[in-house]
Amino acid sequence: MKKDFLKYLNIFYNEFHLPVEVFNQSGDLVFINNAFTSVWDYSLKEISNYNIFNDVYVKASVIQPVIKKAFEDKTATEVYSYSDTLMKSKKVTLPVYKTKIIPIQFEANFYFIFIHEDQTEIFLAEAELKKAREASKEADRLKNTFLNVLSHELRTPLNIILGYSTIIKESLKDKVSTEEKIYLDNLYNGSERLFKSISQMLEFAQLEAGNFKFTIETVDLIPMIQYSIQTIKQLALEKKIDLKTNIKDQSILVDIDAHCVGSAVNNLINNAIKFTEKGFIEIETGIMKDQDLAFLKVRDSGVGISADYLDHLYLPFSQEDLNLSRNYEGNGLGLAITKRYIEKLGGSLLVDSIKGVGTTFTITLPLSQKAQKSKVDNQAADNVSLKKILMLDEFHETSKLVKIFLKETAELFVHVYENFANHLYKNDEYKLVILDLNLSQWNDGLGLC
Repeated sequence: MKKDFLKYLNIFYNEFHLPVEVFNQSGDLVFINNAFTSVWDYSLKEISNYNIFNDVYVKASVIQPVIKKAFEDKTATEVYSYSDTLMKSKKVTLPVYKTKIIPIQFEANFYFIFIHEDQTEIFLAEAELKKAREASKEADRLKNTFLNVLSHELRTPLNIILGYSTIIKESLKDKVSTEEKIYLDNLYNGSERLFKSISQMLEFAQLEAGNFKFTIETVDLIPMIQYSIQTIKQLALEKKIDLKTNIKDQSILVDIDAHCVGSAVNNLINNAIKFTEKGFIEIETGIMKDQDLAFLKVRDSGVGISADYLDHLYLPFSQEDLNLSRNYEGNGLGLAITKRYIEKLGGSLLVDSIKGVGTTFTITLPLSQKAQKSKVDNQAADNVSLKKILMLDEFHETSKLVKIFLKETAELFVHVYENFANHLYKNDEYKLVILDLNLSQWNDGLGLC
C-alpha cells in the first residue's frame, strides 16, 4: 500500500463520524478509521491479517454474494443488517447496520470502502410500526366479529318482539279498552323505534368499518318508490298533508342493493312527513337521459334547514336541534347512512333547502345498462307465484313468527339444522329458502346459497 493512498484515507475518513473499513480487491483489510476503533476497540495492527472473504460469519450469511458481486463488478451497493466476525467478537451490543460499499481506484488498483451506518433506531421504529399495524388489524378483526355477533344477537330477539307486538296490537285492537289500546300502541311504537335505532347504529358501524356487504341486483325503482309512498299515505292523511306524486315512467331499471336504496328512499320520505306540519310533500321520479341517470326528488313545505347547518347535515348523530325538549325524534344517523348507501352504489344525494320554506332532496343513480325489462317482469311473476318456502331454524321462535305472517300467502316448511339434508331443496320444490348464515354449528349455509 502506498503512503500517498494511506494519507488520502486518513485525510478523508479518519475523523469521519461513522465507522469505516477499507479493503483491497483481494478482500484484505488495509484501513480502519477512529470511529471504528472507538466502537470495537481494535487497532489496525491487531486485525491486519483479516480478510473479508475468509470471514466465517460472512460466508454463512446472505451478504457474501452481494459483497462478492460488488468486488467483481466494481460497483457501489448497500448491504442491510451487515455484520462480520470483527464486530461480533467484541462484547459490544451490536447495532443494526446498513453498510455502503463504495469502490475507488488509486492508480492501477481498486479498493472498497465500507461505511457502516447505525440503523438501530430506524429498525426499532419499523418493528414498533409493524407491531402497531398487527395490533390494528387484530382490533379491526375483533371489532368486526363483535359487530357481527351483536347484530345477530340483538336483531333476532328484537325482530321477535316487534313481530309479536304487531300481532297482539292487530288481534286485540277491537277487544280492549281505549286505555289498553294506548298501552299496546306504546309497546309497538317503542319496539319499532328501538329496532330501527339499533339497526341504524349497527349498519353505520359496518359501513364505517368497510365491512358492509352490498348485494347488487337489477331492480325496478318504480314499485319500490310506490311501496314507500303507500306506507306513509295514512300518516299524511292524519296530518292533513297534501301528498303529491309525479311518476311518469312505468319502469326505471337500476343495478343497486335493494335493501340500501329502499332504506334511503324510506328515510327521505319519512323525514319529509316528520318535518312537515302543514302544506305538501311531492315525490317525483324520472330519467336524465343525457347522463344515463335515474332520479328521485322528495320535496316538502316543512321547517327547512338553515344554511349554517347544511355543512353538518350528513355527519353521524348530527341534529340541527340538540335540545332535550326538541320536537322531533331521531338519532341523527338516517341521512348519514342514506348518503353513504347512495354514494357507495355510484349515485349522489343532493339537498336544497330554505329555513321556514321547505326542503328538496334529490337522489341520482346510474341506469342499468344490461338488464331487460322482460327479465324483471319474469322475476316479478315468479315471485308472485311463490307457494312453498323452506326455512332452517336453530330456535323455533323466529319460524313461528314467520309462519304467522305468511299463513295466507305461502306454505312454510321448517327444518332444524342437524336433521337437514341438501337433497331436500334440489328438486326446485321451494322457491325461497330462509336460513341463518351465522350459526356456528352448521357450516353449510354459504354452500346452500
